[in-house]
Amino acid sequence: MEISGIISAIVIGLIIGVLGRLVVPGRQHIGVLWTIVVGIVAALIGSAIAAGLGVADTKGPDWIEWLIQIALAAVGISALDRARSRR
Repeated sequence: MEISGIISAIVIGLIIGVLGRLVVPGRQHIGVLWTIVVGIVAALIGSAIAAGLGVADTKGPDWIEWLIQIALAAVGISALDRARSRR
């Protein structure tokens, strides 16, 4: 992976993480860095799931892939928030 790929993964992860955070109701007790990490992981896993379902490469915007990624980010942020709040 080149440096441009790493930078784009961080930017996409940030966007996906923030959108996932907006989907989760209430206040989350995790930081920005954790949001980015969850977003990057959700983007990677969501892309793999979309490719497996055959909806990753469409002629227009990849709405289904984005929805999968945002849903995964929301689940990841909720899980991390619950784990951190139990401490």
